[in-house]
Amino acid sequence: MLSSLFRKKSTTTVLKQGGDGESHGSMHKVLTVRDLTFFGIAAVIGGGTFSAIGNACFEGGPGVTLLYIICGIACGFTAMCYAEFASRVPVSGSAYTYAYVSFGELFAWIIGWALIMEYSIGNIYIAFSWSGYFTNLLESFHLHLPEWLTINYQSAWDAVEAAAKMPADAKLKLSEGYLAWQNAPMVGSLRIIMDLPAFVINVLITYLVYRGTKESKNFSNAMVITKLAIIVLVIVVGIFYVDIDNWTPFMPNGFGGVMAGVSAVFFAYIGFDAVSTLAEESKNPQRDLPKGMIYSLVICTVIYIILALVLTGMVSYKLLGVSDPLAEIFALKGVKWMLFIVSIAAVVAMTSVLLVFQMGQPRIWMTMSRDGLMPKKFASIHPKYKTPGFATIVTGLVVGLPIFFTDENFVLDFTSIGTLFAFVLVCGGVLMLSPHSEAEAEQTKGKFRIPYINAKYIFPLMVLVSGVVIYNYVPGFFAEACDYSGEKCATSIPMSIFIILCVVMSVLSFLKNLSLIPLLGLISCCYLLTGMAASNWAWFGVWLVIGLVFYFSYGYRKSKLANQG
Repeated sequence: MLSSLFRKKSTTTVLKQGGDGESHGSMHKVLTVRDLTFFGIAAVIGGGTFSAIGNACFEGGPGVTLLYIICGIACGFTAMCYAEFASRVPVSGSAYTYAYVSFGELFAWIIGWALIMEYSIGNIYIAFSWSGYFTNLLESFHLHLPEWLTINYQSAWDAVEAAAKMPADAKLKLSEGYLAWQNAPMVGSLRIIMDLPAFVINVLITYLVYRGTKESKNFSNAMVITKLAIIVLVIVVGIFYVDIDNWTPFMPNGFGGVMAGVSAVFFAYIGFDAVSTLAEESKNPQRDLPKGMIYSLVICTVIYIILALVLTGMVSYKLLGVSDPLAEIFALKGVKWMLFIVSIAAVVAMTSVLLVFQMGQPRIWMTMSRDGLMPKKFASIHPKYKTPGFATIVTGLVVGLPIFFTDENFVLDFTSIGTLFAFVLVCGGVLMLSPHSEAEAEQTKGKFRIPYINAKYIFPLMVLVSGVVIYNYVPGFFAEACDYSGEKCATSIPMSIFIILCVVMSVLSFLKNLSLIPLLGLISCCYLLTGMAASNWAWFGVWLVIGLVFYFSYGYRKSKLANQG
């Protein structure tokens, strides 16, 4: 049984199954490198720009720019690993397909299950953020929705519990959530409270994705151009209000404070890998997919760094712990005309993110269904629209139903750890791939390949130098990493594991002549995982157990690899 859990698919088998549809029907090949780059920007510039960046700046101060650089580098190495896989295996499925080729079926299933957290559950957070900005936009036109139609049930209940602990005179300034609870209509004993804008935008995006890739492409490209123009305007206007004194201290809460924002910052980057799910709709995936991922990542990293500097330069970092930081800074500076523009930009940006994520999830389920790990219906292609219709509808339900009972804070942390976990396995997968033979090198000429740099001496030297520098300039670092007492245990255990991993990979790089770039991607993503809270790991563990139950009760028996023999 153990060997069957790690049964692998050959790249030849994957290529035969992908594209021809294996009786599932083929998909329209309409995407160029420009379209793929725009899809990448559409997925990355969204909730992380207009919402999550505020909490990151609040935790780390101006020094959060370092975290954006670290995450950008980590994602850059990871993007190159994605690009290598996309060049070798140009089919839908993203990290799931890549894990199937390199690690085997069990890890492929785990990655596919984790990607649900990135695409579907991540879209719940984006839908909530979209709703907030859309409601503000309506208010600017003097259109007011009742509070009970603009907030989720959980947030309203939390507000009621908070109000119960307040003194009587303070209840005059009650929150939107409390007012929603008090004014909501009732059916029997149940209060009707829902975030209606979040639910409606999910329905509309699901319908658009269901209709076709070409329609989604045109809509996405128009939104990307619009939001990039507005973000440039935000930066240009904001520069005139920058006070360099706000950049001091640069790291008010130390580097620990900077790393505390890792969930929020990394959430800003998740989604560039959504480009790889569009392989079967690309005109030339082996050439265009790598370019689309890398171009979009570079553009977005530069935007994030400049935007973080402008935000922390305009006002004190202490004022940025809000859900709408871009609107907040212009409100504090009295630039009221920018509030309207920022609201439009946020609505456009988050709509494009919803679109790309809603396209990515069905294509992963489609690929898993082709392998027998999901029911056959998920692989069906609509005869007219040439999209995975059933999987798209299910994705809409998976995103839409939790909107009624969950809240955005829970979703944010839950999403980032699953994506990082997927990135780690993608980088590790490239390390396990066999190098290109001369014949393969000739066949893939003109297509993306990660340049091979032997890590035999370079990586161990990097680890040694880093250890010496940290020991001399960050006193107490190694002592804290080995302190498992009390509350410190939650942070020291992941860091201890990371240190051991660095040592182990140094030995392996020396013995196995590993490739440096995927190795650096693996290590940098593992380092970001050390910033995740214990509660993140606990929820991820619960999610993983649920996925494994589904796999062993269905996928393990129905797998096509299991039935080949």
